[in-house]
Amino acid sequence: MRILLILCLCLVFNCEDKQTSKQKSSVVKDSLASEKKAKQAKTQERKYPRLTDANAMEFFLKFREENKENKVRITTDFGTIDVKLYEKTSFHRANFIFLIKQNYFDGTQFYRVINNFIIQGGGSDDYRVAKHRSKIGKYLLPPDTKKGFKHKRGVLSMPSSEIENAYKLATPYQFFIVQNKDGAPHLDGAYTAFGEVTKGMDVVDKIATVETDERDWPVHNVYIKKIEIID
Repeated sequence: MRILLILCLCLVFNCEDKQTSKQKSSVVKDSLASEKKAKQAKTQERKYPRLTDANAMEFFLKFREENKENKVRITTDFGTIDVKLYEKTSFHRANFIFLIKQNYFDGTQFYRVINNFIIQGGGSDDYRVAKHRSKIGKYLLPPDTKKGFKHKRGVLSMPSSEIENAYKLATPYQFFIVQNKDGAPHLDGAYTAFGEVTKGMDVVDKIATVETDERDWPVHNVYIKKIEIID
């Protein structure tokens, strides 16, 4: 009778050990499956590489050939501004189109406004925008100031200068529109003009007259609701 009892107990414990082993195995498999799904999601989420000074030009060399769009619409709190990008400044055009397709500009602001001079956009004091910018990458564009485009009224431009002055390379996340009726000829050769307003200069003029603080930042934020590609 005692032997029979011992045998029964052994069978019970053996079954429990097998069940525990199965549970542990299941947990490990679930954990591995979750980790695999997370890695796949991360890979799928990032379609393009994080851009740097080392890879940006090679990236845009290919991107500009596969993305020929050159007409965009800037939607603001004051109305819309239509812009045509210049084909000859192809790297700046490609950069702008790329950022639009990444929805970078949506929710940014015209953060520097000087009446009778320029309105400058693409910046923000929002941490979300800074995080988005960090995800895209940190890079500068070489200047492209010798294509003959002048800083006339309505020109879309990006800070740039000759390569010797590294701090004046094009800032890819920012742009400005010349608002002065006589243009800004003193900017020629120092900044890259890469497009011009085709419709909506009245909106540019409205933005240019908003009240600003000592930093030329509008007292009431002027948001860029979105920038989109149009036909």
